[in-house]
Amino acid sequence: MTPQRLNTAPNFSDADAFYAALTDMHRDLDRDQSERANARLVLLLANHIGDLDTLREALAIAGALDPTS
Repeated sequence: MTPQRLNTAPNFSDADAFYAALTDMHRDLDRDQSERANARLVLLLANHIGDLDTLREALAIAGALDPTS
C-alpha cells in the first residue's frame, strides 16, 4: 500500500468562513460561470500543492463512488 501524502484530516482554521466565502463566490454566477470558477479554483489550488503524487491521490479520493473510502 502506498503511504498517504494527502492530508485528509480537518485542517481549517475557520471552515465556516471558508464555506461562506465559497458560497459568496458563487452567489451571482450562473451554472456555467460557477463551473468555470470551480475549475479555476481547482487549478489554482493544484498549482499551490504542486506535487503530482498528492494531486493524483486527491483525484482518486474525489472521484471515488463511495466518499467515505
